[in-house]
Amino acid sequence: MLGYAMTAARQLDDVLARYVADFVARNAAARTLKQQLDEVGVGFFPLADHITFRTDNIDRRAEEFLALGYACSETLNYDDWFAKVYRKPGYPSLFIDQAYPDERGKTSIIPGWVAKFGDRTLHHIAVKVEDIERAMERLSRSGVRFAGSIVGERGGSLRQVFTVPEEVDGAAFSVVELTERHEGFLGFSPPQADGLMKSTARKTREG
Repeated sequence: MLGYAMTAARQLDDVLARYVADFVARNAAARTLKQQLDEVGVGFFPLADHITFRTDNIDRRAEEFLALGYACSETLNYDDWFAKVYRKPGYPSLFIDQAYPDERGKTSIIPGWVAKFGDRTLHHIAVKVEDIERAMERLSRSGVRFAGSIVGERGGSLRQVFTVPEEVDGAAFSVVELTERHEGFLGFSPPQADGLMKSTARKTREG
């Protein structure tokens, strides 16, 4: 039994490593951040707070990770989309979102994204930072641009910001999220997540 658990854990390590490597290879902001973290021996993956997939069927997309030990912990509902959060101790949270399959989802940007890019690549990786303003200032020096302002009040339990989306063929593709957490808060804030979604929606429409 122990041998099986170790094998499953190694499989999960390999699966996550492939998705993260693919994301970094296709996102300039992620490469910039990884290069700076590599210089001090930290690396990109150890600071991952959560990883996010977009899909047209959350339950189907989650099967790959359920088989490797993740379990659904919560469902979050928004105006035109919803998400499920999956967790496994020792690993980044898994956030999978989709548009509602009925009339409520007609205004969501998620179906168009999935139609173009599929659901086998990450939309974003959130990286944990101690001071989000300081991280933004340092990354901005290296040419990283951010979409909108920080979501979440200074001193609050959760503060987040997205980079300007990486574009593929003129369409918004992937973003890096900076996440500042306090008070041991490990969850997600529906109003904040919706605000982040809208920050990239504006970019998508402008593009």
